[in-house]
Amino acid sequence: MEFLNANTKVPLKIINMEDVVVEEVKWLLYPFIPYGKVTIVQGDPGEGKTTLLLQIIARLTLGKNVFDSDEKSQFAIKSSEPQQVIYQTAEDGLGDTIKPRLIAAGADCRYVNVIDESDMPLSMLDERLEAAIVKTKARLVVLDPIQGYIGSNIDMHKANEIRPIMKRISIIAQKYNCAIVLIGHMNKNSSGKSSYRGLGSIDIAAAARSVLLVGRIKDKPELRVVCHVKSSLAPEGKSLCFELSKNEGFMWRGECDISADELLSSTMRESKVTNAVDFLAEVLAKGPVSKTIIDAEAEVKGIKSRTLWNAKQKLNISCFKSGNQWYWELKK
Repeated sequence: MEFLNANTKVPLKIINMEDVVVEEVKWLLYPFIPYGKVTIVQGDPGEGKTTLLLQIIARLTLGKNVFDSDEKSQFAIKSSEPQQVIYQTAEDGLGDTIKPRLIAAGADCRYVNVIDESDMPLSMLDERLEAAIVKTKARLVVLDPIQGYIGSNIDMHKANEIRPIMKRISIIAQKYNCAIVLIGHMNKNSSGKSSYRGLGSIDIAAAARSVLLVGRIKDKPELRVVCHVKSSLAPEGKSLCFELSKNEGFMWRGECDISADELLSSTMRESKVTNAVDFLAEVLAKGPVSKTIIDAEAEVKGIKSRTLWNAKQKLNISCFKSGNQWYWELKK
């Protein structure tokens, strides 16, 4: 027997879970950016969100990993062939800003596409977005920023207006197995948790399967950190640090031990690595100390092993073994 909805006249269809085929999640960048889903990258203006995405886009167009030297890294792009990308920006010029940044990142611009908005602004509900994905076979779509592509008649703070838009964009991502990344700014609630700092309705973040935060370390303005705020499809990834300097440009600096809430905290004046450096300098000031003792004292102070190792590299500490014990020593 067929039942019809009184308002829409759509036939009732039931999906039985016994008939659903189990599918493995595919990743553009594990565990941060999944294919077939929506990801949000958010942060305050000028923190490096766009620069970070353009660096990832550049690597994708070359079919290379984020880190050339570490193919097994959690930051490995899961592809060995150049991939097509659609990049839409409502804030920066293509010729004077975006293309120079892509070139600086080493991108193959033949794989980067832009929907022409000269006749009409693009929105997430625009049929041209889906048509462009079909035509280019894009595996990554970036809309920068979210509010530029919500639509002129939509209030992004109202859940009932946002939900249909996010539902549609999620369906498109799944339908074509492409990663859709929305770049967003933060609201002014400086005391709020990271999950509630995105601009607009919380339903925007709720529809995304991964939400990332980009911010700078306050005592080292050239250093930026990427943290997981939300991860629905995999364990949260370790935070990643990169540097934006006038002389060196963009450089990856590896993993760091800073959470999203700590990154947003106005009371955080120095990184955990700096604290660990001070700790090691004090512990090793009088000579070599066994690694066992160092680890025990570090645990008491809440210093994690990865942070301790990063501090060791900064202090140029040497290691040697005596008997069954390893020792650390400050080089003179």
